[in-house]
Amino acid sequence: MQTLFTRGPSATFRMAVLVVASIVLMTVDHRWQSLELVRGALSSVIYPLQYTIDLPIRLYYWSDEVFSSRQVLLEKNREFEARHLENRVQLQKLDIIEKENERLRELLSATSKTTERLLISEIINVDVDPYKQLILLNKGSSSDVYRGQPIIDAQGIMGQIIHVSPLSSTAMLITDASHALPVQIDRTGLRANAFGTGKMDQLNLRHLPHNIDIQIGDTLITSGLGGVFPPNYPVARITKVERPAGEPFATVIAIPLAQLDKSREVLLVWRNDATGKTGNAQVQDEKNPADKISNNADTITDIIIDTITDTDNKVVQKKESTQQEGSANE
Repeated sequence: MQTLFTRGPSATFRMAVLVVASIVLMTVDHRWQSLELVRGALSSVIYPLQYTIDLPIRLYYWSDEVFSSRQVLLEKNREFEARHLENRVQLQKLDIIEKENERLRELLSATSKTTERLLISEIINVDVDPYKQLILLNKGSSSDVYRGQPIIDAQGIMGQIIHVSPLSSTAMLITDASHALPVQIDRTGLRANAFGTGKMDQLNLRHLPHNIDIQIGDTLITSGLGGVFPPNYPVARITKVERPAGEPFATVIAIPLAQLDKSREVLLVWRNDATGKTGNAQVQDEKNPADKISNNADTITDIIIDTITDTDNKVVQKKESTQQEGSANE
């Protein structure tokens, strides 16, 4: 009787045949590369399937690397920006120190000049009141911030702290209508007071006689008088000088050098003699600002102008090293 289904080779036999065939094919391919075309054709057919299967894993690693790298770059960028800001401030101070050294080293005995302590703070809010020019900073008494403390940016003086809380502080800009700042003309050394006008791009130098030696383009720097702002920091540049006939005083207008409406970070400055206690804010009495400045002038004692013990070569070397550090950070 004939069976309905014929029985094929056993599984063991078929496995042995496949193993032998595989060994023969691998040996032939290894010695003569005769199957290279076949392998290439099969790889082209299988590659889309392999790519599709591997795609989720590739996307996972790619996204993880992208976000991790971005976070690291952001952190490094913030660090470099902070260091670059400090370097620019140091360079602007060195420029003023060089001029001061040339002007005064033959007249005054040399004493050491130390660098003020600095702390970077971010502007977290701006007062929208058009009659007040106030900003809120993210540093407070927990960071040793004190009332009357100066704030600067990379270009010059911005203002001073007027209110302090544990985690934040409020600063008044130098252009606020109730602010006054003792300055001096860098070219001549003549002293004056720069008053805020309520306009972000304008300071007013009041009570200057017609014969004062002042020119458009002159730079105003802090005089150091009053015990609030350290000396020799850039403040403003003269943009207008008029001597109207019949008027007792000249009209002198200056534009602040600091980026009052653009800076996002500021530097808090501790004077070399600061104790961290409440400072005397140089803010005008809104009812009678002229009398306030006059009364303050009676109590102000001239700070003896220090000169540098280092020679010009040391000053230049310090400036070059600061520039090199700034270039390396960039």
